[in-house]
Amino acid sequence: MSKEFVIDVERIMQMIPHRYPLLLVDRILELEKGERAVGLKNVTMNEQFFQGHFPGAPVMPGVLIIEAMAQTSALLVVDTMGKDLEGTLVYFMAIDDAKFRKPVVPGDALHIHVEKQRSRGMVWRFACKATVEGELCAEAVVTAMIVDRETRKQA
Repeated sequence: MSKEFVIDVERIMQMIPHRYPLLLVDRILELEKGERAVGLKNVTMNEQFFQGHFPGAPVMPGVLIIEAMAQTSALLVVDTMGKDLEGTLVYFMAIDDAKFRKPVVPGDALHIHVEKQRSRGMVWRFACKATVEGELCAEAVVTAMIVDRETRKQA
């Protein structure tokens, strides 16, 4: 059962250290603590990456869609594990089975669906999907590790 929930961008910036232009989640729309979350990225023509990707035919880079998945996953981890983890870093360990199905363009509302597959200590694995208007745009399995920000070692 999902819990309707909204975490706004100001709260997101308290929870993870990302900032513009690499903060790629505008809002958390749904959250089931420890299990799943749905994030939202409103894609606009003002995004810095559209200057070069691609002039005259703007497409959101796939690597940034994967990053949005990782940030949504990190927000789920921080919400699950509590305020003590706010602002800590979450590093990629693996990106598996990444597939890109449909371009994401300015004007799209990108919904990022993440579901925990497993967690062991500070290592978490998520099945992730990105959709626009219910249509699958990208998917990947992301493994990440929570890292102590001060020492850059595993927390």
